[in-house]
Amino acid sequence: MELENKLRILADSAKYDASCASSGSRRSAELGALGNTAACGVCHSYTPDGRCVSLLKILLTNFCIYDCVFCVNRSSSDIPRARFTPEEVVRLTIDFYKRNYIEGLFLSSGIIQSPDYTMEQLITVARTLRQEHRFNGYIHLKTIPGCAPELLHQAATFADRLSANIELPTRADLEKLAPEKNSAVIENAMEQVSSEISSSKEERQKTKTAPVLAPAGQSTQMVIGATPSTDAEILAKSSHLYASYRLRRVYYSAFSPFPKADARLPIAAPPLVREHRLYEADWLIRYYGFSVGELTTTEQPNLDAKIDPKLGWALRHREYFPVDVNSAPREQLLRVPGLGYRNVMRVLSIRRYHRLSLDDLRRLRVSLRRCKPFVITSDHSPSVTVLDSPRLSAKAVAPEQLTLFEAAAGAAVGQL
Repeated sequence: MELENKLRILADSAKYDASCASSGSRRSAELGALGNTAACGVCHSYTPDGRCVSLLKILLTNFCIYDCVFCVNRSSSDIPRARFTPEEVVRLTIDFYKRNYIEGLFLSSGIIQSPDYTMEQLITVARTLRQEHRFNGYIHLKTIPGCAPELLHQAATFADRLSANIELPTRADLEKLAPEKNSAVIENAMEQVSSEISSSKEERQKTKTAPVLAPAGQSTQMVIGATPSTDAEILAKSSHLYASYRLRRVYYSAFSPFPKADARLPIAAPPLVREHRLYEADWLIRYYGFSVGELTTTEQPNLDAKIDPKLGWALRHREYFPVDVNSAPREQLLRVPGLGYRNVMRVLSIRRYHRLSLDDLRRLRVSLRRCKPFVITSDHSPSVTVLDSPRLSAKAVAPEQLTLFEAAAGAAVGQL
Protein backbone atom coordinates (compact mmCIF):
# COMPACT_ATOMS: atom_id res chain seq x y z
CA MET A 1 0.00 0.00 0.00
CA GLU A 2 1.27 3.49 -0.82
CA LEU A 3 2.43 5.62 2.08
CA GLU A 4 -0.17 8.29 1.32
CA ASN A 5 -3.02 5.78 1.62
CA LYS A 6 -1.60 4.41 4.86
CA LEU A 7 -1.45 7.93 6.24
CA ARG A 8 -5.07 8.62 5.27
CA ILE A 9 -6.33 5.43 6.95
CA LEU A 10 -4.22 5.58 10.11
CA ALA A 11 -4.67 9.31 10.71
CA ASP A 12 -8.43 8.82 10.44
CA SER A 13 -8.28 5.87 12.84
CA ALA A 14 -6.44 8.00 15.41
CA LYS A 15 -9.07 10.76 15.53
CA TYR A 16 -11.03 9.10 18.34
CA ASP A 17 -8.18 9.53 20.82
CA ALA A 18 -8.54 12.93 22.50
CA SER A 19 -5.63 12.68 24.94
CA CYS A 20 -3.04 14.36 22.72
CA ALA A 21 -2.46 17.75 24.38
CA SER A 22 1.22 18.56 24.61
CA SER A 23 1.79 20.84 27.58
CA GLY A 24 4.32 20.30 30.32
CA SER A 25 7.56 19.53 28.50
CA ARG A 26 10.62 21.58 27.59
CA ARG A 27 13.33 20.53 25.15
CA SER A 28 15.61 23.33 23.97
CA ALA A 29 16.90 23.79 20.45
CA GLU A 30 20.49 22.58 20.15
CA LEU A 31 23.17 23.01 17.51
CA GLY A 32 22.82 20.18 15.02
CA ALA A 33 19.54 18.99 16.52
CA LEU A 34 16.07 19.16 15.01
CA GLY A 35 13.15 21.00 16.64
CA ASN A 36 12.34 22.12 20.15
CA THR A 37 9.48 21.88 22.61
CA ALA A 38 8.25 24.79 24.74
CA ALA A 39 7.04 24.20 28.28
CA CYS A 40 3.54 25.38 27.43
CA GLY A 41 3.09 23.32 24.28
CA VAL A 42 4.59 22.37 20.96
CA CYS A 43 6.42 25.38 19.55
CA HIS A 44 3.61 27.76 20.52
CA SER A 45 1.09 26.42 17.97
CA TYR A 46 -2.40 26.57 19.44
CA THR A 47 -6.03 26.58 18.42
CA PRO A 48 -8.17 29.50 19.71
CA ASP A 49 -9.34 27.34 22.63
CA GLY A 50 -5.78 26.72 23.77
CA ARG A 51 -5.07 23.28 22.34
CA CYS A 52 -1.97 22.56 20.28
CA VAL A 53 -2.74 21.28 16.79
CA SER A 54 0.69 20.84 15.24
CA LEU A 55 1.04 17.15 16.02
CA LEU A 56 1.27 14.32 13.55
CA LYS A 57 -1.45 12.18 15.13
CA ILE A 58 -1.48 8.64 13.76
CA LEU A 59 -1.69 4.98 14.65
CA LEU A 60 1.20 2.66 13.93
CA THR A 61 -1.52 0.24 12.82
CA ASN A 62 -5.26 -0.15 13.14
CA PHE A 63 -5.01 -3.93 13.11
CA CYS A 64 -5.83 -5.17 16.61
CA ILE A 65 -6.10 -8.56 18.31
CA TYR A 66 -8.70 -7.19 20.75
CA ASP A 67 -12.40 -6.90 19.98
CA CYS A 68 -13.52 -3.98 22.16
CA VAL A 69 -17.16 -3.35 21.29
CA PHE A 70 -16.92 0.46 21.43
CA CYS A 71 -13.77 0.73 19.29
CA VAL A 72 -14.01 1.26 15.55
CA ASN A 73 -10.62 -0.51 15.17
CA ARG A 74 -11.77 -3.72 16.91
CA SER A 75 -10.72 -7.02 15.33
CA SER A 76 -14.24 -7.78 14.04
CA SER A 77 -14.63 -4.40 12.30
CA ASP A 78 -14.64 -4.34 8.50
CA ILE A 79 -12.83 -1.00 8.16
CA PRO A 80 -9.83 -0.62 5.79
CA ARG A 81 -6.63 -1.75 7.52
CA ALA A 82 -3.07 -0.49 7.22
CA ARG A 83 0.23 -0.67 9.06
CA PHE A 84 3.26 1.60 9.12
CA THR A 85 6.75 0.35 9.68
CA PRO A 86 8.68 2.29 12.37
CA GLU A 87 10.92 3.66 9.61
CA GLU A 88 7.90 5.05 7.72
CA VAL A 89 6.64 6.87 10.82
CA VAL A 90 10.10 8.35 11.39
CA ARG A 91 10.29 9.51 7.77
CA LEU A 92 6.83 11.06 7.89
CA THR A 93 7.61 12.89 11.12
CA ILE A 94 10.88 14.34 9.83
CA ASP A 95 9.41 15.26 6.42
CA PHE A 96 6.34 16.92 7.94
CA TYR A 97 8.50 18.80 10.43
CA LYS A 98 10.83 20.13 7.76
CA ARG A 99 7.83 21.36 5.78
CA ASN A 100 6.62 23.18 8.91
CA TYR A 101 3.40 21.13 9.02
CA ILE A 102 3.94 19.71 12.50
CA GLU A 103 6.12 20.19 15.57
CA GLY A 104 5.60 16.86 17.27
CA LEU A 105 4.27 13.31 17.13
CA PHE A 106 1.34 11.59 18.82
CA LEU A 107 1.70 7.86 18.20
CA SER A 108 -0.73 5.16 19.26
CA SER A 109 -1.45 1.71 17.91
CA GLY A 110 -3.76 -1.24 17.82
CA ILE A 111 -2.36 -4.28 19.63
CA ILE A 112 -0.57 -6.64 17.25
CA GLN A 113 0.97 -10.02 18.19
CA SER A 114 1.39 -9.06 21.87
CA PRO A 115 1.63 -6.01 24.19
CA ASP A 116 5.43 -6.39 24.33
CA TYR A 117 5.82 -6.54 20.54
CA THR A 118 3.57 -3.52 19.99
CA MET A 119 5.34 -1.45 22.67
CA GLU A 120 8.72 -2.33 21.15
CA GLN A 121 7.55 -1.01 17.78
CA LEU A 122 6.43 2.30 19.32
CA ILE A 123 9.69 2.65 21.22
CA THR A 124 11.68 2.00 18.05
CA VAL A 125 10.05 5.05 16.46
CA ALA A 126 10.82 7.31 19.43
CA ARG A 127 14.36 5.99 19.86
CA THR A 128 15.18 6.48 16.17
CA LEU A 129 13.84 10.03 16.20
CA ARG A 130 15.78 10.98 19.33
CA GLN A 131 19.08 9.19 18.77
CA GLU A 132 19.54 9.00 15.00
CA HIS A 133 17.81 12.23 13.93
CA ARG A 134 18.32 14.19 17.17
CA PHE A 135 14.66 15.20 17.10
CA ASN A 136 13.87 17.49 20.05
CA GLY A 137 10.21 17.99 19.22
CA TYR A 138 7.37 16.69 21.31
CA ILE A 139 6.66 12.94 21.36
CA HIS A 140 3.60 11.39 22.99
CA LEU A 141 3.48 7.59 23.07
CA LYS A 142 0.58 5.38 24.03
CA THR A 143 1.70 2.77 26.52
CA ILE A 144 0.41 -0.75 26.04
CA PRO A 145 -0.93 -2.16 29.33
CA GLY A 146 0.51 -5.59 30.04
CA CYS A 147 3.91 -4.94 28.47
CA ALA A 148 7.14 -5.56 30.36
CA PRO A 149 8.22 -2.91 32.95
CA GLU A 150 11.56 -2.37 31.20
CA LEU A 151 9.70 -1.35 28.06
CA LEU A 152 7.78 1.31 30.00
CA HIS A 153 11.13 2.61 31.29
CA GLN A 154 12.46 2.86 27.73
CA ALA A 155 9.30 4.61 26.55
CA ALA A 156 9.60 7.16 29.36
CA THR A 157 13.23 7.77 28.36
CA PHE A 158 12.34 8.87 24.82
CA ALA A 159 8.80 10.28 25.13
CA ASP A 160 7.67 13.57 26.63
CA ARG A 161 4.33 12.15 27.69
CA LEU A 162 2.91 8.64 28.07
CA SER A 163 -0.71 7.62 28.32
CA ALA A 164 -2.61 4.41 28.95
CA ASN A 165 -6.33 4.72 28.28
CA ILE A 166 -8.56 3.57 31.12
CA GLU A 167 -11.25 3.29 28.41
CA LEU A 168 -14.42 3.08 30.55
CA PRO A 169 -15.44 4.36 34.01
CA THR A 170 -16.08 1.08 35.85
CA ARG A 171 -14.74 -2.45 35.88
CA ALA A 172 -18.22 -3.73 35.00
CA ASP A 173 -18.29 -1.49 31.92
CA LEU A 174 -14.93 -2.86 30.79
CA GLU A 175 -16.01 -6.46 31.32
CA LYS A 176 -19.13 -5.81 29.28
CA LEU A 177 -17.66 -3.96 26.31
CA ALA A 178 -13.94 -4.88 26.40
CA PRO A 179 -13.66 -8.28 28.13
CA GLU A 180 -10.11 -8.83 26.84
CA LYS A 181 -8.90 -5.78 28.77
CA ASN A 182 -8.43 -5.62 32.51
CA SER A 183 -8.69 -2.43 34.55
CA ALA A 184 -6.14 -3.76 37.07
CA VAL A 185 -3.59 -4.28 34.27
CA ILE A 186 -4.24 -0.78 32.91
CA GLU A 187 -3.81 0.81 36.33
CA ASN A 188 -0.69 -1.27 36.94
CA ALA A 189 0.84 0.32 33.83
CA MET A 190 -0.08 3.76 35.18
CA GLU A 191 1.52 2.90 38.52
CA GLN A 192 4.74 1.79 36.84
CA VAL A 193 4.95 4.98 34.80
CA SER A 194 4.24 7.07 37.90
CA SER A 195 7.02 5.23 39.74
CA GLU A 196 9.45 5.84 36.86
CA ILE A 197 8.67 9.57 36.85
CA SER A 198 9.04 9.84 40.64
CA SER A 199 12.36 7.99 40.59
CA SER A 200 13.57 10.28 37.82
CA LYS A 201 12.74 13.38 39.88
CA GLU A 202 14.58 11.97 42.90
CA GLU A 203 17.65 11.24 40.78
CA ARG A 204 17.52 14.73 39.31
CA GLN A 205 17.67 16.19 42.82
CA LYS A 206 20.89 14.26 43.40
CA THR A 207 22.49 14.99 40.05
CA LYS A 208 21.39 17.32 37.26
CA THR A 209 22.87 14.98 34.65
CA ALA A 210 20.34 12.24 35.42
CA PRO A 211 17.89 11.63 32.54
CA VAL A 212 14.44 13.20 32.68
CA LEU A 213 11.74 10.58 32.21
CA ALA A 214 8.41 11.58 30.63
CA PRO A 215 8.73 15.27 31.62
CA ALA A 216 5.11 15.98 30.60
CA GLY A 217 3.85 13.16 32.81
CA GLN A 218 1.04 10.81 31.86
CA SER A 219 -2.61 11.12 30.93
CA THR A 220 -5.55 8.88 30.12
CA GLN A 221 -8.84 8.89 28.25
CA MET A 222 -12.30 7.73 29.23
CA VAL A 223 -15.14 7.08 26.79
CA ILE A 224 -18.42 8.47 28.10
CA GLY A 225 -21.92 7.67 26.94
CA ALA A 226 -21.15 4.14 25.72
CA THR A 227 -22.50 2.72 28.98
CA PRO A 228 -25.10 3.87 31.52
CA SER A 229 -22.42 4.91 34.04
CA THR A 230 -23.30 8.16 35.79
CA ASP A 231 -21.22 11.32 35.99
CA ALA A 232 -20.67 10.57 39.68
CA GLU A 233 -19.05 7.24 38.78
CA ILE A 234 -16.96 8.87 36.04
CA LEU A 235 -15.68 11.64 38.33
CA ALA A 236 -15.02 9.17 41.17
CA LYS A 237 -12.82 7.15 38.81
CA SER A 238 -10.98 10.27 37.67
CA SER A 239 -10.38 11.39 41.27
CA HIS A 240 -8.96 7.96 42.07
CA LEU A 241 -6.59 8.10 39.09
CA TYR A 242 -5.37 11.61 39.94
CA ALA A 243 -4.74 10.70 43.57
CA SER A 244 -3.17 7.30 42.93
CA TYR A 245 -0.99 7.89 39.86
CA ARG A 246 -0.56 11.68 39.71
CA LEU A 247 -1.98 11.94 36.21
CA ARG A 248 -1.67 15.28 34.48
CA ARG A 249 -5.03 14.98 32.80
CA VAL A 250 -8.04 12.75 32.30
CA TYR A 251 -9.66 13.29 28.90
CA TYR A 252 -13.36 12.65 28.42
CA SER A 253 -14.36 11.50 24.95
CA ALA A 254 -18.04 11.35 24.07
CA PHE A 255 -18.91 8.05 22.42
CA SER A 256 -19.30 8.36 18.64
CA PRO A 257 -21.73 5.86 17.07
CA PHE A 258 -20.44 4.13 13.98
CA PRO A 259 -22.04 2.01 11.23
CA LYS A 260 -22.78 -1.67 11.96
CA ALA A 261 -22.11 -1.19 15.67
CA ASP A 262 -22.81 -3.86 18.27
CA ALA A 263 -26.35 -3.95 19.68
CA ARG A 264 -24.93 -3.36 23.18
CA LEU A 265 -23.94 0.17 22.18
CA PRO A 266 -26.29 3.17 22.21
CA ILE A 267 -27.62 4.36 18.88
CA ALA A 268 -27.17 8.07 19.61
CA ALA A 269 -24.13 9.95 20.87
CA PRO A 270 -24.36 11.67 24.27
CA PRO A 271 -24.92 15.45 24.13
CA LEU A 272 -21.69 17.39 23.72
CA VAL A 273 -22.55 19.50 26.74
CA ARG A 274 -22.14 16.44 28.96
CA GLU A 275 -18.49 16.15 27.96
CA HIS A 276 -18.08 19.87 28.65
CA ARG A 277 -19.67 19.63 32.11
CA LEU A 278 -17.36 16.76 33.01
CA TYR A 279 -14.33 18.87 32.08
CA GLU A 280 -15.68 21.72 34.23
CA ALA A 281 -16.24 19.39 37.18
CA ASP A 282 -12.79 17.84 36.68
CA TRP A 283 -11.25 21.32 36.87
CA LEU A 284 -13.17 22.13 40.05
CA ILE A 285 -11.91 18.94 41.70
CA ARG A 286 -8.29 19.49 40.67
CA TYR A 287 -7.92 23.22 41.33
CA TYR A 288 -10.87 24.53 43.33
CA GLY A 289 -11.03 22.09 46.23
CA PHE A 290 -14.35 20.46 45.39
CA SER A 291 -15.03 16.78 45.95
CA VAL A 292 -17.10 14.47 43.76
CA GLY A 293 -19.73 14.24 46.50
CA GLU A 294 -20.21 18.01 46.38
CA LEU A 295 -20.72 18.22 42.62
CA THR A 296 -23.15 15.31 42.32
CA THR A 297 -25.72 13.91 44.73
CA THR A 298 -27.39 10.56 45.32
CA GLU A 299 -30.61 12.02 43.95
CA GLN A 300 -28.82 13.67 40.99
CA PRO A 301 -25.79 11.52 40.04
CA ASN A 302 -25.45 13.31 36.69
CA LEU A 303 -24.32 16.91 36.23
CA ASP A 304 -26.93 19.45 35.19
CA ALA A 305 -26.68 20.20 31.47
CA LYS A 306 -28.22 23.67 31.86
CA ILE A 307 -25.89 25.12 34.50
CA ASP A 308 -22.23 24.63 35.27
CA PRO A 309 -21.28 22.46 38.28
CA LYS A 310 -20.02 25.37 40.38
CA LEU A 311 -23.28 27.28 40.04
CA GLY A 312 -25.18 24.06 40.71
CA TRP A 313 -23.32 23.62 44.01
CA ALA A 314 -23.94 27.26 44.96
CA LEU A 315 -27.68 26.94 44.36
CA ARG A 316 -27.80 23.83 46.56
CA HIS A 317 -25.86 25.63 49.33
CA ARG A 318 -27.31 29.12 49.45
CA GLU A 319 -26.59 29.27 53.19
CA TYR A 320 -22.89 29.59 52.28
CA PHE A 321 -23.50 32.99 50.65
CA PRO A 322 -23.09 35.92 50.30
CA VAL A 323 -19.28 35.93 50.49
CA ASP A 324 -17.45 39.18 51.19
CA VAL A 325 -14.73 39.58 48.55
CA ASN A 326 -12.85 41.98 50.83
CA SER A 327 -12.44 39.58 53.74
CA ALA A 328 -13.26 35.99 52.74
CA PRO A 329 -10.38 33.50 52.58
CA ARG A 330 -9.19 32.07 49.29
CA GLU A 331 -11.06 28.77 49.77
CA GLN A 332 -14.40 30.59 50.05
CA LEU A 333 -13.76 32.87 47.09
CA LEU A 334 -12.98 29.89 44.88
CA ARG A 335 -16.54 28.67 45.44
CA VAL A 336 -18.20 31.83 44.18
CA PRO A 337 -19.84 31.38 40.75
CA GLY A 338 -18.20 33.63 38.16
CA LEU A 339 -14.92 33.99 40.08
CA GLY A 340 -12.20 32.03 38.35
CA TYR A 341 -8.93 30.87 39.84
CA ARG A 342 -6.82 33.72 38.43
CA ASN A 343 -9.31 36.40 39.43
CA VAL A 344 -9.42 35.05 42.97
CA MET A 345 -5.64 35.51 43.12
CA ARG A 346 -6.04 39.06 41.78
CA VAL A 347 -8.76 39.87 44.32
CA LEU A 348 -6.53 38.68 47.16
CA SER A 349 -3.72 40.89 45.89
CA ILE A 350 -5.80 44.03 45.20
CA ARG A 351 -7.70 44.04 48.49
CA ARG A 352 -4.44 44.49 50.38
CA TYR A 353 -4.45 48.07 49.11
CA HIS A 354 -8.12 49.02 48.89
CA ARG A 355 -11.62 47.60 49.23
CA LEU A 356 -13.08 46.18 46.04
CA SER A 357 -16.31 47.42 44.47
CA LEU A 358 -18.45 46.02 41.69
CA ASP A 359 -16.57 48.26 39.26
CA ASP A 360 -13.32 46.66 40.35
CA LEU A 361 -14.75 43.22 39.62
CA ARG A 362 -16.03 44.46 36.27
CA ARG A 363 -12.55 45.73 35.37
CA LEU A 364 -11.22 42.26 36.20
CA ARG A 365 -13.76 40.96 33.65
CA VAL A 366 -15.60 38.95 36.26
CA SER A 367 -19.02 37.77 35.09
CA LEU A 368 -21.19 40.01 37.27
CA ARG A 369 -24.35 38.31 36.03
CA ARG A 370 -23.22 35.12 37.74
CA CYS A 371 -21.21 36.59 40.58
CA LYS A 372 -23.32 39.51 41.84
CA PRO A 373 -26.03 37.53 43.71
CA PHE A 374 -23.37 35.68 45.72
CA VAL A 375 -20.92 38.39 46.83
CA ILE A 376 -20.62 41.42 49.07
CA THR A 377 -18.47 44.31 47.87
CA SER A 378 -17.85 47.80 49.24
CA ASP A 379 -20.89 49.09 47.34
CA HIS A 380 -23.10 46.01 47.08
CA SER A 381 -24.80 43.57 49.44
CA PRO A 382 -27.48 41.20 48.07
CA SER A 383 -30.63 40.83 50.12
CA VAL A 384 -31.72 37.51 51.57
CA THR A 385 -34.68 37.51 49.19
CA VAL A 386 -32.32 37.47 46.22
CA LEU A 387 -30.50 34.37 47.47
CA ASP A 388 -33.78 32.65 48.35
CA SER A 389 -35.45 33.49 45.05
CA PRO A 390 -36.37 30.48 42.89
CA ARG A 391 -35.43 32.65 39.89
CA LEU A 392 -31.80 32.94 41.01
CA SER A 393 -30.74 30.16 38.64
CA ALA A 394 -32.26 31.91 35.62
CA LYS A 395 -30.66 35.23 36.61
CA ALA A 396 -27.20 33.72 36.98
CA VAL A 397 -27.19 31.75 33.72
CA ALA A 398 -26.57 33.65 30.50
CA PRO A 399 -29.19 32.72 27.88
CA GLU A 400 -26.51 32.10 25.26
CA GLN A 401 -24.58 29.63 27.44
CA LEU A 402 -25.76 26.51 25.60
CA THR A 403 -25.92 28.03 22.13
CA LEU A 404 -22.57 26.66 21.00
CA PHE A 405 -23.41 23.13 22.12
CA GLU A 406 -26.83 23.22 20.50
CA ALA A 407 -25.29 24.47 17.25
CA ALA A 408 -22.55 21.81 17.38
CA ALA A 409 -25.09 19.08 18.07
CA GLY A 410 -27.22 20.27 15.15
CA ALA A 411 -24.20 20.26 12.86
CA ALA A 412 -23.25 16.75 13.98
CA VAL A 413 -26.76 15.48 13.25
CA GLY A 414 -26.60 17.07 9.83
CA GLN A 415 -23.37 15.21 9.07
CA LEU A 416 -24.74 11.77 9.98
